[in-house]
Amino acid sequence: MKIESFFAEGCGSVEQLRRHVEQAVREEGIEAEVCFHQVSPEWAERLGLGGSPSVWVNGRDIEGDVPAGGIA
Repeated sequence: MKIESFFAEGCGSVEQLRRHVEQAVREEGIEAEVCFHQVSPEWAERLGLGGSPSVWVNGRDIEGDVPAGGIA
């Protein structure tokens, strides 16, 4: 599994996200390559990122996978 986070310079949430991702991988015993990428506004636009930070799993933005209204 590959978990990637894309974030803008100065993103205030990226360190908390990093801790949560690392904790989840460890607790669930998942074998994963975890990468964090700081991106420019131009790259964020090219990638179609909806916000910062954005999380992708195996090349897919997981934000679009959450049902409307949150997690059931």
